[in-house]
Amino acid sequence: MKKTLEFVVSINAPRDKVWKVMLGAETYKTWTVPFCQGSYFEGEWQKGETIKFLGPNGDGMIAKIADCRPPEFVSIQHLGEIKNGVEDTASEQVTRWAPAYENYIFAATEEGTELTVQLDTLPDFESYMMATFPNALSVLKDMCEAGE
Repeated sequence: MKKTLEFVVSINAPRDKVWKVMLGAETYKTWTVPFCQGSYFEGEWQKGETIKFLGPNGDGMIAKIADCRPPEFVSIQHLGEIKNGVEDTASEQVTRWAPAYENYIFAATEEGTELTVQLDTLPDFESYMMATFPNALSVLKDMCEAGE
């Protein structure tokens, strides 16, 4: 059964900047290192667009941007996996969790931005996400506050 996790981080930078750093093609590669060194994405952050989140070997996830309202909100609908160049959205392994959502809410505050992340995960990955997501958000915070 899927569970929704939530992470919140306060970043001393305007939300336009946080948005740009989080979703920029080059800066994405940096803040996502805690998940996978060499990760990147292919696609556009626009509602309805297909986007692929990939590791250095080309394996990863295929998703659709369910909603995108810069610089306030982006919702990623994960649809399946990519292994050895093959997209899988229909196997039993995938359909036990897909679709799964990953939502980012960028709220303006007096100090800058409060970023809230809500993501669906399976029990098998909960401890990994609980350990890794705060590290990735810490890197993002440092990048935004350092003037990346």
